[in-house]
Order: sequence, then C-alpha cells, then structure tokens
Amino acid sequence: MKVALIQQSFHQTKENTLLHTTQLIKEASDNGASLIVLQELHQTEYFCQSEDTSFFDYAFSFLDDVAFWSKVAFENKIVLVTSLFERRTAGLYHNTAVVFDKDGSVAGKYRKMHIPDDPGFYEKFYFTQGDLGFEPIKTSIGTLGVMVCWDQWYPEGARIMALKGADMLIYPTAIGWFDGDEKAEKERQLDSWITIQRSHAIANGIPVLSCNRVGFEKDSSGVLEGTRFWGNSFVCDSQGSFIAHANHQNEVILYANIDMERTKKVRDIWPFFRDRRIEAYNDILKRYCD
Repeated sequence: MKVALIQQSFHQTKENTLLHTTQLIKEASDNGASLIVLQELHQTEYFCQSEDTSFFDYAFSFLDDVAFWSKVAFENKIVLVTSLFERRTAGLYHNTAVVFDKDGSVAGKYRKMHIPDDPGFYEKFYFTQGDLGFEPIKTSIGTLGVMVCWDQWYPEGARIMALKGADMLIYPTAIGWFDGDEKAEKERQLDSWITIQRSHAIANGIPVLSCNRVGFEKDSSGVLEGTRFWGNSFVCDSQGSFIAHANHQNEVILYANIDMERTKKVRDIWPFFRDRRIEAYNDILKRYCD
C-alpha cells in the first residue's frame, strides 16, 4: 500500500494553506497514494504558542472543515487523516483527528488524549482532554491507530491501539526547536522524538507514520521568538526500520510503500504479545507507585 505524508509550512492564511494542501493531496493521489496523512492543526498556524482567546474562533468552522475535507477525500478517492480544531460547545474544545474514507464518509475521529502545557506549547489553554479513548478507526484500506502529537510519547496509547487491532500507528504532529537552544540539545530532542516512535513500532510489531510540520512560525503575542518546526516526518516498518524519512526544512510529499503482510511475519518471530505478563501489570494504572 502506498502512503503519503504531507510535510508543509503554514502559508500565511488559512485560505492559502488549504489551497496548497489540496494541491499536494491531488499530486499524491495522482502518484498512487491510497492513504494520505496531514500534520497537526494543518489548516492554520500553530496558535498554541501563546494564550489568546481570539484563537477559539478557529474552532467555529469545524463542521464546515469536516465537509471540506470529506469532499477532498471523495474527489481524490483516498483515505485521508486530518487534524482539526473542534468546538463542542462554549468553553469546550478538542484537538481532533478526523479520518475520511475514499467515499468521503467519516470513518471515525480521535480526540487528543494527552495535552501538553509548556512554553510555546500552551495546549491546555485551548484543548480539553479527549474522551473517546484509544479506539482504532476501520477504513477501506485497513484499521488505523490514529493519535496526535503529545500522544506519541506514551507507550500506553500505542499498546492499546495495537491490542485493539490497529494495522499501523499514525501521529499527526507539530513539534520544533527554539532557535536559542544549543545545537546539541536540538539533536537530543529530535533523536528522542524519533526513537520513542520507532520503539512503538518495535514493541507492537506494526508500522508507524509520523507527519510533522516544517518552517518557522513567529509567536503572535511577541512573548516568545517563535518555533522552528523540525519536519523529519517519517515512516518506519514493524521492526522500526525507516522506510521513508524527510529532512528538517523542506516541504515535501513523503511517500512510502507499506507491506501489510509483514506484521504477521514480524510478530511470528518476535511474539511480544504472547509473552506479556498481563496479570502483573496492575501498577500501570497508578499515577506513581509510592
């Protein structure tokens, strides 16, 4: 199965960005991709660099956004993974991945479960923790374990998705560096980000697709300099080996061919699920084992 990850920058306005994204989707579809993954909050700038209530207005278009991407999926005959800002009611918002099937129908959605709150990533101000759990989404091309960004650091979510039958793990994400950080620190952060996700592939015996944005985005509040999103979108196989890997600075359609039969072969030689000691894992449900 041919997949495509759209690693791109924000193009100054939502309208410009949507136009650019749909052009890239058409190109990927024309080149044979049946699954296309977009990055986290791909319609707008990454507005969580500051706390500003005016940005909640972005979520008011959620239903229109769903209709728009449904049409895109249908016109290109693709399974499409999007990342949208969902307004549920006044004061209640979610960072939501919506998956569309080839006929334009909504195959399912996932509300981001783990919400960070760090300088330049003030997501708790905007997003309520997800309440849909870790439920894989069934599509015409397979069962997708879709999570979002900060979720990628948690092996628990990846494991549950795999235990419930996900054929692959997919992470739309928005993560980057601060220019003031030392080069060595930047390299450590990037290496950790890649390593933790590859480990999910290995531990669960399924491919991982991680789609990150790229480019510098200034903090609209002026408090922080801004974030330079580090790209490095990648696809790795069920043993954690890279199938495709983008660089840190360019917009790119990252293509990869995924062998859906390989999961069985890998799990047969590395039967981690067989040897799990489920009766001994009760402590994992505690916040900390004091």
